[in-house]
Amino acid sequence: MKQIASLEIGRTLIDAELKTTGGKAHRLSSFKQELLAVIFMCNHCPYVVGSIGHMVDLAGKYGEKVGFIAINANDYAAYPADSPEGMDRFAAEHKIPFPYVLDETQEVAKRYGALRTPEVYLFDKARKLRYHGRVNDQPKERAAVKQRDFADAIAALLAGRPPAEPVTQALGCTIKWKPGNAPAA
Repeated sequence: MKQIASLEIGRTLIDAELKTTGGKAHRLSSFKQELLAVIFMCNHCPYVVGSIGHMVDLAGKYGEKVGFIAINANDYAAYPADSPEGMDRFAAEHKIPFPYVLDETQEVAKRYGALRTPEVYLFDKARKLRYHGRVNDQPKERAAVKQRDFADAIAALLAGRPPAEPVTQALGCTIKWKPGNAPAA
């Protein structure tokens, strides 16, 4: 497979319809909130485990104005903790208040150019990408966080300003690609 390029700032939302483990379909373009956060994550990654509370807090604080959807693109045959059953357990354990869907074919992750978990794509009302990158500077250790890049991007956009740092380096585990499906290095 050819190397995938990450979605660039200013590009339009790449629409897709993905399902929860219970079969409920969610179309990315159907979210009506002012902003939309598309978050690639999984269950086993310590960076996700360390930052899921921060993401849940943001959804609680901004849920009226920001739509959130989490996408698991990992190969759960090789990483059973990321299985649909594992997703259900993880969502229940962390009280995730937003849809957590499965990218079974990994095509959505490829189209976005997602490479890490967690990796955030934040879109404005016109569904143009305005922030891409990490949740914060210490995703494994919530108590050590000094920079809240995702939260800062949300606050800036809701205040009518562009994020101070529209692109940050996503910090996390690599997406676990199915055999023969990995993008070129």
